[in-house]
Amino acid sequence: MSIYQATTSAPVNIACIKYWGKRNESLILPTNSSLSVTLSQDNLRSTTTARADPSFAADCLWLNGKVDPIKPGGRLHTCISEMKRLRAAFEAANPDQPKIASFNVHICSFNNFPTAAGLASSASGFAALVYALAKLYALPQTPEELSLIARRGSGSACRSLFGGFVAWDMGSDDVTGLDSKARQVASESHWPEMEALICVVNDAKKGTSSTSGMQRTVVTSALLQHRIGYVVPSRMADIESAIADKRFGDFAEITMRDSNQFHAVALDTYPPIFYMNDVSRAIIAIITEYNRLSDQPKAAYTYDAGPNAVIYALTPNVCEIAQLVLYYFPQAEKVIIGGQEVEAALPEGFNDAVAKRWEVGSVKGLIHTRVGDGPRVLSDSEALLNAQGIPKVLA
Repeated sequence: MSIYQATTSAPVNIACIKYWGKRNESLILPTNSSLSVTLSQDNLRSTTTARADPSFAADCLWLNGKVDPIKPGGRLHTCISEMKRLRAAFEAANPDQPKIASFNVHICSFNNFPTAAGLASSASGFAALVYALAKLYALPQTPEELSLIARRGSGSACRSLFGGFVAWDMGSDDVTGLDSKARQVASESHWPEMEALICVVNDAKKGTSSTSGMQRTVVTSALLQHRIGYVVPSRMADIESAIADKRFGDFAEITMRDSNQFHAVALDTYPPIFYMNDVSRAIIAIITEYNRLSDQPKAAYTYDAGPNAVIYALTPNVCEIAQLVLYYFPQAEKVIIGGQEVEAALPEGFNDAVAKRWEVGSVKGLIHTRVGDGPRVLSDSEALLNAQGIPKVLA
């Protein structure tokens, strides 16, 4: 008997121009366009196995070893139903293909990083889900077309369908949403020197989810209206130009300014939302002082809806930045970058009074990664389901 199964992985993306706010909740249409960097799956990824089988009693999904309910009308249900619809259309157009669109599916997904802690787990998770189903169903749709469905699971998931530098164009069709999709601005090979140092400040689930936070912001923040109407459109054009020309100084300034404004919008929400903490703000002060030493910024901090810092930098400067972070935030374990252990140090001329030195554990870990590729198809040996279609590992 044939086994219909596929295993894929999808990357985390971290936005430089932030998505915050929906103009249509059901279709997940954003109030503004956004742009992100896809990070390497060698460090951060969601892996998903999807199998279709006539013996399965119902659709079922396990996330990190635990059942994740597929609620009728919910985001998981929407994505799975849309992928089944595409398979049914594919079967109708290709009568020789096996009729598996009506089979129930078992899906097992695993994140190798903390879920819902400000590291874009929903983005990589829904991208991996959609991509696994696309491969299971042998669909002809392009990543751009698949991004329309991933968007229905988690808005930023549409950007994880591509590697490199990716825009999510907000579109203008509020009826179908068919023009609100991801677009690759530049591949990972365009600017391979782009690296990232992630400071894991808190790996616990955040207090205010992105979904509820956005809803409050759209209703209560006057600053958001200024942002989406006047600020983001020009920033999108400017950062795409900076990426095309590989102008890191401009890329860095736009990225930091947009992170600042996103968190200002969160603060302008009523009641206010606080995603950053004192450690987050100390990292901002440290990177600001570091950039003061140069004619152009050499590091760019950015924060999503959580306290974890992502610091973008080019390859020649990453070790120096890691030394600086270690000076203020010592680690219990060795930090290795480029095969070499990194020791705490300050660059010449640095004003060490910009922040206090914190105790071990204030930053729980450092993840060094770089710009990476889009979703990957994995081998059968990496499948997460056993022969019976049940997760090999349960929590």
